Amino acid sequence: MQSLNIAATGMLAQQMNVEVIANNIANMNTTGYKRQRAEFSDLLYQDHRRAGANSSDAGTVVPSGIQLGLGVKPEAVYRISEQGSIEMTDNPLDLAVNGRGMFMIEMPNGETGYSRAGAFQLSPEGDIVTPDGYRVQPGINVPPDAVGVTINANGGVWVDLEGQVEPQNVGQLELARFPNEAGLRALGDNLFVETAASGQAAIGVPGQAGFGSVLQGAVEKSNVDMVKEITNMVAAQRAYEMNSKVITASDEMMQSVSRMR
Repeated sequence: MQSLNIAATGMLAQQMNVEVIANNIANMNTTGYKRQRAEFSDLLYQDHRRAGANSSDAGTVVPSGIQLGLGVKPEAVYRISEQGSIEMTDNPLDLAVNGRGMFMIEMPNGETGYSRAGAFQLSPEGDIVTPDGYRVQPGINVPPDAVGVTINANGGVWVDLEGQVEPQNVGQLELARFPNEAGLRALGDNLFVETAASGQAAIGVPGQAGFGSVLQGAVEKSNVDMVKEITNMVAAQRAYEMNSKVITASDEMMQSVSRMR
């Protein structure tokens, strides 16, 4: 009975669906996290009677035929890049991107990572870095005698120096955007890297056409909607239970056949 295998594929698919939902819920407070959604597709079909085949010598054809599906398979886990809500923190090094664009991060292996998490800090040398100490590109250094840091909506970084009236510009933040952000490969630690699926990064200044602006003293929260995730989890659980009942029913049917004399 194919129903046993079909229901098994359904249970595996819903197990993966619950795992994706669980990861969304676990990251509901992760800065800059983008929720994910599991996508599925049906498996190949067995043709027991092909639609359109001749059904008689008179030229009549089968109008619909008999096709039996073989179950379901995971197709993709899609990352939804919609804007998360902005939370004010009053920390001058916390930055939120309002719109498209990602911060560029210099990773230890020399590659460039990309992130929406703008909870930055200063290194012992005065560089603006991530919580893991990775430098934000292009490298911006805050002088040790700075008494204040101001980052405007266009990404310009200005510092107030003791004894000087006019602020001093120490750098310009840049953002990167991709044709297909869902194609980026997640590394963990709020970092992504470019892939062939994401396309090449387009780099620009915040506020330019196609790029979001930067908001100082704020971070972008996760875009996870808890109500939707709980609803999706309940639906996935019910689907899993229904597939398990299909296996139970198929097993009982096979037992009935085996008891026939």
